[in-house]
Amino acid sequence: MDYKKTLNLPKTQFPMRGNLPNREPEMQKWWDEIDIYQQVQEKRKGKPKFVLHDGPPYANGNIHIGHALNKVLKDFIVRYHSLQGYDAPYIPGWDTHGLPIEHAIVTKKGVDRKKENPIRFREMCAEYAWSFIDRQREQFKRLGVRGDWEHPYVTLYPEYEARQIRIFGEMVKKGYVYRGYRSVYWSPSSETALADAEVEYRDKRSPSIYVAFPVKDGGGVLPEENTDVVIWTTTPWTLPANLAIALNADFTYALVKAGDRRFLLAEERVDEVMELAGIKSYEKVATFQGSQLEGLTCHHPFYDRESRLVLGDHVTLETGTGCVHTAPGHGAEDFELGKKYDLGVLCPVDEKGFFTAEAPGFEGMFYDKANKRVTEILEEKGALLKLTFITHPYPHDWRTKKPVIFRATEQWFASIDGFRKDMLEAIKEVRWTPAWGEVRLANMVADRGDWCISRQRVWGVPLPIFYCRSCGEPYINDDSIDKISRLFAAEGSNAWFARETEELLPEGAVCSQCGNDSFRKETDTMDVWFDSGSSHASVLEQREDAQWPADMYLEGSDQYRGWFNSSLSTAVATKGTAPYRQVLSHGFTLDGEGRKMSKSLGNTIDPLKVMKQYGADILRLWVSSVDYQADVRVSDEILRQIAEVYRKVRNTLRFLLGNLADFDPDRDKVAVDQLEPIDRYALIKLQRLVGRTTQGYEDYDFHSVYSNIHYHCTVFLSQFYLDVLKDRLYILPQEDRRRRSAQTVMMETLLALVKMFHPILPHTTEEVWQYVPGRETESVQLTDFPQVDSSVLDEKLESKWDALMEQRDTVLKALEEARNEKVIGNSLGASVKLYPSEEKFQLLNSVDHLEELFIVSQVRLMQPGDQPEGETVEGDGLRVKVEPAEGEKCQRCWVISPIVGQNEKYPDLCDRCADIVEEHYA
Repeated sequence: MDYKKTLNLPKTQFPMRGNLPNREPEMQKWWDEIDIYQQVQEKRKGKPKFVLHDGPPYANGNIHIGHALNKVLKDFIVRYHSLQGYDAPYIPGWDTHGLPIEHAIVTKKGVDRKKENPIRFREMCAEYAWSFIDRQREQFKRLGVRGDWEHPYVTLYPEYEARQIRIFGEMVKKGYVYRGYRSVYWSPSSETALADAEVEYRDKRSPSIYVAFPVKDGGGVLPEENTDVVIWTTTPWTLPANLAIALNADFTYALVKAGDRRFLLAEERVDEVMELAGIKSYEKVATFQGSQLEGLTCHHPFYDRESRLVLGDHVTLETGTGCVHTAPGHGAEDFELGKKYDLGVLCPVDEKGFFTAEAPGFEGMFYDKANKRVTEILEEKGALLKLTFITHPYPHDWRTKKPVIFRATEQWFASIDGFRKDMLEAIKEVRWTPAWGEVRLANMVADRGDWCISRQRVWGVPLPIFYCRSCGEPYINDDSIDKISRLFAAEGSNAWFARETEELLPEGAVCSQCGNDSFRKETDTMDVWFDSGSSHASVLEQREDAQWPADMYLEGSDQYRGWFNSSLSTAVATKGTAPYRQVLSHGFTLDGEGRKMSKSLGNTIDPLKVMKQYGADILRLWVSSVDYQADVRVSDEILRQIAEVYRKVRNTLRFLLGNLADFDPDRDKVAVDQLEPIDRYALIKLQRLVGRTTQGYEDYDFHSVYSNIHYHCTVFLSQFYLDVLKDRLYILPQEDRRRRSAQTVMMETLLALVKMFHPILPHTTEEVWQYVPGRETESVQLTDFPQVDSSVLDEKLESKWDALMEQRDTVLKALEEARNEKVIGNSLGASVKLYPSEEKFQLLNSVDHLEELFIVSQVRLMQPGDQPEGETVEGDGLRVKVEPAEGEKCQRCWVISPIVGQNEKYPDLCDRCADIVEEHYA
């Protein structure tokens, strides 16, 4: 007889290999066909909402590994909350306006934006944005991210722009918006002002110079002949705009004599500066308080004008000379000092970074190129004490990666002081993950200057402001905001460029200052951070499937200075509270060695290639495995390791499915109180897993979800429980109660694992679900997250089996040593003698089927006090001796037994298998 035909072998068609790159797209196509997103939303309709508001990625280029990390984390959270019974919509969004797209149109299409018709230019920008929205949409969907992809929010949508205009109008009405002439971050490479959030610091090599300003009027305090005030700067190109030298009122300044020259600088800086300047012989001849020197004047080192000594709290002693070169046109603190002392503002650099006629000798020269010429002139004048070079962090345009400058221009600002206190209070009401996010954002808000919200761009939402042609007074009020908002809602913001000014103004508009009725339009557009920072109103308040405020914002840690910040600003300014209840941030992606990824290093990981090679579920499993709150590493080697973990988990699921092929839950399920003790133990451990996994999801600790499920599958199940069950599953008759007991727990385990792992592995769990016997829904996405069944818990039984597991470990150790010493082959070739203590004897003697527990052919439990002969392996209260099993190998169950061959009808079977075959298969 072919005894293999009598075994209960797996019959499921669930494939051994995942083949995810091919299967996942098929799965996603099916999801689209059945409209799974709408099915899930319909199932949860009317339930409590959980809204994770999507921070809009920029519609420019393919997605990168950082996008994948971000979107997958969001999908974990949305899918989990949906399974927990929440109405958890996910409305993806895109940010579309601003420089990168303008730059792409200019460079790739060869368009001169200043000469091109603005409507046509904006149309080209919109077409470009939509092309990448469509591309990124498919790439995000390929990651398995579930969402309302057919109805995203996009910052160029007319209804979005219209709501943004109303947000701006509300801030104007509350007095938070003003026009001012100030020194702001300016990007020559982008030809526009920048907000703090658009500036990043990168290393830059700069000249470091010490310059002598001859004293002109010492006011009877300082000698005037051969006396110089020494300044230090790393931006020599700003010296043509110098109007003053700032001192600190509380510092002590020393007059130092060196040869026939005298130098004034902070006393604490004298020795270091003299050494740097190569001046070895000098003496201090007098000291002064900074406050004594206010109002004295120096000659500009190469122009015929004065440079006044002024006082400023920003002057420090950490570097330099304690005497700070001050150019109000090229520095925020300098600008404020200029206002305080009525110095005026000189800004001889145009929007492209070239000097104007206001800087004689430098006209037409790019500002950075002027550094060398300035130092040459200083040397000619005898004013250059020392020139060196330093590498230091310097502000750069985060889009073009080129250095930025401070440049005094007239811009529109949002006064942060108007609602700073409210923002700081709102931050306290938000749950921050990680907790340091609260301190980080609070510090940024506390130190933040006014928000420059105007940009010198064409591709953006226009600032809805008019100017009187007669007196220049800005015109903006409730009527104008209402009309423009309605117009944008109907036609989009192109209406600003397409229509004449008179068509945009409300009827009867007149200047509030002079009564004139002729106006011109503002040409600047809004900062793109104002665009995305308005999304809470444009999306959460306007979409029926959303709600305000959002339950969560989740983005990279760079968004504390970006979207988290701008969203908080517009929300607090208009509604008085934060637009989010909780904020979660993640780190950046690094290569396997912890280096920042860059194309030049060749260490980037392309998520599209990863999905093509491994599948999206491998990428998602990697996301779950890392501590995402810090910077995370990813490499080909790391992904290979993750793929191996996936293989083990998949094999566990496959084993469960294969051994449930003949199991009908309605017919075959065994009641809990009728389960075998080991099966009840496995069911208890499953409840513990459900509890830990649920807590992991609630804490957004996906690594604990990953590690707990991974351990349960590969250690508890594969190495213990399922291994022990094989004899019962394969050998006992199909309807045997002990076999059905095992299948009952396996079924519960499979259902729980599939549901718990679904947010992380949606494709694999959906595939498994299609083979689950008696599944209750079409898709696993329409099920509910498992809950801990406390009625199953039995601490006494659990403690007993925990203790048995410790004894089992001792036996397994003894078997391994016997295998290494060639005493046995596999474990079924073993006979073990157990020499327990009294306590362990009672424990082991209370368990039936010890052979199954240890997966050996024979077990002899010796009496306490019996002494073994020969070597044993010792554990806690147990000594184990392993010997070869006596008898012959049963050809059906592979157990070695002395009674194999005693049945004449079945000479190659043990008595157990002979009885089974005779009764059920003969």
